[in-house]
Amino acid sequence: MQTIKVNGRMREVSSSLDTPLLYVLRDELDIGSPQFGCGLAQCGACSVLLDGKEIRSCIYPVSLAVGKEVTTIEGLPDRWAMQHKPAPSKGALHPVQEAWIEQQVPQCGFCQSGMMIKATELLESKANPTLDEIKEAFTTSGPSPHLCRCGTYIAIVDAVRYASTLMAKGEA
Repeated sequence: MQTIKVNGRMREVSSSLDTPLLYVLRDELDIGSPQFGCGLAQCGACSVLLDGKEIRSCIYPVSLAVGKEVTTIEGLPDRWAMQHKPAPSKGALHPVQEAWIEQQVPQCGFCQSGMMIKATELLESKANPTLDEIKEAFTTSGPSPHLCRCGTYIAIVDAVRYASTLMAKGEA
């Protein structure tokens, strides 16, 4: 049995050390946001933050998450609250989540968890990214591009820009 920190809480897991983190999150810890898309780290639907960096959890063994902080979209509000004092009101969403709602990004929504994780990673490292930097983040900065089969890429870019303004104001 090993212990991993997920969304700010220490969680004991009984899966073998080589089990992909995605399966541990979904099947053992009942965290539904990371999706199984391709199983090859090529689509981004399974993305989570590991110590603030995006990883593809479908190929990442749980053993490599021990001693690190795993954040899924369920944990983004608490992550935002921990980064800002005074903390936003209880129940407030992360600015990226607010932007996704405001810009009405999702169509089917399958890829959106991974898209929001990537946007969070980008905006935590670059407060006001250019259009080219946003495109690069979603296409060439990871193991492969983030794929949206519905084609909501324009709305995603708009949401990242909007989230940037919310984060600059310290709002959620």
